[in-house]
Amino acid sequence: MAAERRWALWLQGWALLWGRAGMGLAHLAATAPPAPACSEFSQRSCEECLKNVACLWCYTNNTCIDYPVRSILPPSSLCSLSNARWGVCWINFEALIIAIAVVAGLILVSVTACCCYCCYCRRRSRSRPDEEEERLARKREEQRLQSLQRRDIRVNLNKFESLEQIW
Repeated sequence: MAAERRWALWLQGWALLWGRAGMGLAHLAATAPPAPACSEFSQRSCEECLKNVACLWCYTNNTCIDYPVRSILPPSSLCSLSNARWGVCWINFEALIIAIAVVAGLILVSVTACCCYCCYCRRRSRSRPDEEEERLARKREEQRLQSLQRRDIRVNLNKFESLEQIW
């Protein structure tokens, strides 16, 4: 009964968020038939049990039980993780936990790699053009100095030749 009230409140909250009239949705929730208890689906099929998202199917004894919402994972005394199904019948809790952990790990590694790339590699590539520009400026200065030295040598050589002609 408390779950039905929470469900009705949840629906009303969404209705208010989306700007719809809460009265019409409250009427809809009040007139909807209550969901059958999970235990009614025991000894039937997993698919029938899991049509209700509040139910957990246990393959060890083919029972449909209420999902223990107080704990994140169902305790092993209730049903072992390898035999528990929730949401869909084709994946057990162990595989679900492993898949979620792998996806979370990949996301974490991707975010870390992006941060490293943005913080270190891009900063390093931005500093390289400055170093390159400095190197080119030094090279141009050296070439200019060499050019001036060559010109001074020519001027001195020309002076020397003109003095030789005078003698």
